[in-house]
Amino acid sequence: MRGMEDTLATGMARAALPPAPGADRYRSLDFADAAATLPGGQSYDLLAAPESAIRWLVAHDLATPDVQMYEVCAQRMRTLRAHVRALFTTRVDGTTPPEESLRAVNDALTAVPTAPLLTWDGNQGLRRVQAHPADRAVNHALAALAADAADLLTGPDADILAACGSAPCDRFLLRTHGRRQWCSTRCGDRARAARAYARRSGASD
Repeated sequence: MRGMEDTLATGMARAALPPAPGADRYRSLDFADAAATLPGGQSYDLLAAPESAIRWLVAHDLATPDVQMYEVCAQRMRTLRAHVRALFTTRVDGTTPPEESLRAVNDALTAVPTAPLLTWDGNQGLRRVQAHPADRAVNHALAALAADAADLLTGPDADILAACGSAPCDRFLLRTHGRRQWCSTRCGDRARAARAYARRSGASD
C-alpha cells in the first residue's frame, strides 16, 4: 500500500505544473496551486496523501522531515487550501468573500502563539524563541500559510492577483509581466493554440 501511495505521489509531482508567477514571494499562492485541473480530464493534488503533504511542507520550509503527518492533518491542509482558494477567487472576481473562509483563515492564524516567547536557560540566559513543539508543527504551518494569504490579500500585490486564463487550469498567479494571465508556459501555449484554432475555424466558415 505504501509503495502504491509513493508511486502515485511521484506521478502527481511529475505531472505538476511549475510554480506560478508570484509563488516565490507568497507560499500561500503555491499552497492554493498545490492542486490543479489539467486538460483531458486530468488533475493532480500535491496534498492528496500524508506523505506528499509533508514533502510539500518540508519543501516550503514549513516543517522538518521528522514530523509525523497523519491523514487528519493532510485533510486539514486541504480544507484550509480550499478556503484560501475561495478568498483568492472572490478577490479576483471582486465579490464578497464567504464568511466560513474568513473564519477558517482567522482560526488558523490564532491557533498558535505568534509572538516569540521569553525563556531562560543557563547557557544563554534570557532569550525569546518561537514555540514550535513537534506535535503542533502542522498548526504552525497552517498559521504561517494563513498569515501569508492574509498579507497577499490585503497588500499591494492583491491588485495583480489573477486566475489562469487558460481553461481548464484553475491555478492562481501574480501578473508580473504586463497583462499576463497564464500561470505557466504550458498554459500560455495552450491558450495561444486555442485562439489560433478558433481563428482558423472562423475563417473557414
